[in-house]
Amino acid sequence: MGSGVSIIEAVIGEAQQGLRLDKALADLLPGLSRERLKALIVEGQVTAGGRSLNPSLKVAAGQAFAITLPAPVEAEAVAQDIPLSIVHEDADLIVIDKPAGLVVHPAAGNLDGTLVNALLHHCRGQLSGIGGVARPGIVHRIDKDTSGLLVVAKSDKAHEGLAQQFKDHSIDRLYAAIVYGIPQTAAGTVDTWIGRSDSDRKKMAVHREGRGKHAVTHYRVVERLRGAALVECRLETGRTHQVRVHMAHLGHPLIGDPVYGRDRKGFKSILETLGFKRQALHAKRLGFIHPVTEEKLSFDSALPTDMQELLRQIHV
Repeated sequence: MGSGVSIIEAVIGEAQQGLRLDKALADLLPGLSRERLKALIVEGQVTAGGRSLNPSLKVAAGQAFAITLPAPVEAEAVAQDIPLSIVHEDADLIVIDKPAGLVVHPAAGNLDGTLVNALLHHCRGQLSGIGGVARPGIVHRIDKDTSGLLVVAKSDKAHEGLAQQFKDHSIDRLYAAIVYGIPQTAAGTVDTWIGRSDSDRKKMAVHREGRGKHAVTHYRVVERLRGAALVECRLETGRTHQVRVHMAHLGHPLIGDPVYGRDRKGFKSILETLGFKRQALHAKRLGFIHPVTEEKLSFDSALPTDMQELLRQIHV
C-alpha cells in the first residue's frame, strides 16, 4: 500500500438502515461529501469482504465497510504581498484581524489571495509546518465572509499548544452578530449537535443527539434594534458555521447570511443601499494562554465599519 494511504472502517447503524450506500456513508463520515464517497465507491475504494460495491446498494444495520482513502496531494501555497492587520506578533505566533472577504487558506476555487499566502510573505515562510504545505500555521478558521480575530502558529510548539487549547475548549471566543428579530430571552444557551445537512452537503444543520458534533453557544442580547438585535455569542465549542446555524435554529438568522437566512421585509433595500453582502458576524474577542511563555493573552477588535453602518440604519 502506498505511503499516506489510509483505511477507514464504517459500521452501519440503525439510523442508516435501508439507505443507499453512498448516503449512509456520508451520514457516518461528515468529513467526506456524498459526491466524494460515490466516486470512491465507483473507483472500487469501498469494499465489504474484499468485494467492490455499487453506490446504490441498500445497506443494513451492522454491515461493515472499508473505505480506502488515497494520500492527499496538497498544492503548496505561494507567498503574496497582501496587506494584513496585525494585532500581535512574537516569535511563536501572530494574531490577525481578518477583513470580511479574505479566505483563510487555499482550497478548490481559492488557490491564492488567501490569508496563508499573505502570511507566507509577511513571515518569510516562518510558519508551523504541522498544517501541511497548504495550511501552514493554521490552527482554526473563520468563514471567508466573517471578519475578526484569529491566531496563527509560527512554531510547531505554538501550533501544538494552541491546538490542545482549542480541543479543550479553553479558548475565549466572543462573536458579535446582528440577527433578524429579537430573541425572547435576553440570554441563553444553545446546546445541540451539528453535522452536514441531509438536503445540502454544503450546509450544516442541527441533528439529533449523537449525530455530527456536539456544539454549545452562549448568547446575550446586547441591543434591541428595529426588527433586529445585536447579539454577543460566546463559543464553548468551535464547529463549522456554529453561530450561523445556532442563531438560525433559534429563529433569528444573521442578517445578510446567504446560506442560513433570507432577507426579510424592510431589510432588503437597506442591505442593497449599503452594499452589505455578507453575514453580519464579527469575531470580536480572542483569548488564550500563550503556548510557549504561558502568559494569558486577550485581544479585542472593534466592530468593522460595514456592521457599524448597518447598526445605524436599523437603530430604533
